[in-house]
Amino acid sequence: MTNEAFEQAVRDYANTIYRVARHAVKDRGEAEDVTQTVLLRLYQHPGAFESPEHMKHWLLRVAVNESRKVLRSAWRKKIVPLEDWDGTVEGPEEQGVLEAVMALEAKYRLPVYLYYYEGLSVQEVAAVLGANVSTIQTRLQRARDKLKIALTEEEKEGTPYVRSQIVP
Repeated sequence: MTNEAFEQAVRDYANTIYRVARHAVKDRGEAEDVTQTVLLRLYQHPGAFESPEHMKHWLLRVAVNESRKVLRSAWRKKIVPLEDWDGTVEGPEEQGVLEAVMALEAKYRLPVYLYYYEGLSVQEVAAVLGANVSTIQTRLQRARDKLKIALTEEEKEGTPYVRSQIVP
């Protein structure tokens, strides 16, 4: 890969890699570390990619794998509170939905993020996460069910979103 091609890839995909890592590890510093590791692996990648889509899927897969390594690490720090989330949302309704998504378990949160926020198809999400298509479909459905319950309870109670509404 030429330096020029690498620089273009960084411009095109660094933010996406960071957002995927941030959703996975829930820590700004660790997400930045994951992003740097993924980009380093891209720079060191010996072969050529078939297409930009192939490169994007490879990068997302590496980002997910690196995030999982961080989560398994014995040096893992305490999770950063949701209040420190620096994602951008339009209004209060979207903020509540984003908070509910962020409170989901990782096995539900990542597919939801990749499907709804990054616009990947179910097949692409399955490829990135290394899971069966049917597994991703099931996780998306269960996540939607959990979100519906949490957001409906929030609306009924008229109280701010509480993490315990989703995670047992």
